[in-house]
Amino acid sequence: MYEAFATLAEYLSYPFIINAVICTALVSLCASLLGTTLVLKRFSFIGDGLSHVAFGALAIALVLRVSEDLAIALPVTVLCAILLLRLGQNTKVKGDAAIAMLSVTALSLGYLLLNKFPAGSNLAGDVCTALFGSTNLVVLKTSDVIISLVMCVLTVVFFIVFYNRIFSVTFDENFAAATGTNVKLINTATAVIIAVVIVLAMKLVGSLLISALVVFPALSAMRLCKSFKGVTVCSAAVALSTSVTGILVSILVNTPVGATIVAVQAIVFAVFFIIGKIRKK
Repeated sequence: MYEAFATLAEYLSYPFIINAVICTALVSLCASLLGTTLVLKRFSFIGDGLSHVAFGALAIALVLRVSEDLAIALPVTVLCAILLLRLGQNTKVKGDAAIAMLSVTALSLGYLLLNKFPAGSNLAGDVCTALFGSTNLVVLKTSDVIISLVMCVLTVVFFIVFYNRIFSVTFDENFAAATGTNVKLINTATAVIIAVVIVLAMKLVGSLLISALVVFPALSAMRLCKSFKGVTVCSAAVALSTSVTGILVSILVNTPVGATIVAVQAIVFAVFFIIGKIRKK
């Protein structure tokens, strides 16, 4: 045990490790706050769909040799988030069908581009990193921390200021609209923010595992809490603790960061599920 703490203390003395821990905590917090709303609205798969879109956008950035991939991935993912929202409101194309259609198209297009115009000699490595996250924490820079911090502040402010409107839109959009709430604005803002969070999380978790950051904390909190506020607070606490624990465990046992975080969140969900069952009895 002492050796483990000594190893962690040594690693945490490196700035890039601190950057990784901070980025992970901030991104997880943002995802958990919005994840509660998305899960309750049965729209949690938007995270999965947008992550595939972000993969396609990242592939375009790699093919075009764009050094700052956020310049392409961010606007493309945000535009697709708005498009998904509009398609989801279309009676001819339901929300789940729109997500499936867009995500599969973006994923296949991204892989085709990388296969036809490889950015480097290691195509398999590039694809694996984009899908499952980077195994090298050096890729995170101070600029990533600043962007994540700004995004986290904006998300928290948005959630606090519009809490009552978000609550009403989550449970009954028609009632919210009748009381004067701009439902389209709240839904669009939520979609845009979750799109930005997904793009920021891609380096750590990868496009295939991002939806876990949105879904697992909210589902775990729902096992114990019954009120919307309780679920939101508990979800944020679960997201922060599991993300930081996951990244520290990955450092100690030398495992991929994204997969380790998701594994920790799955274990916590199982524990909360059992506790919830015991409490009911």
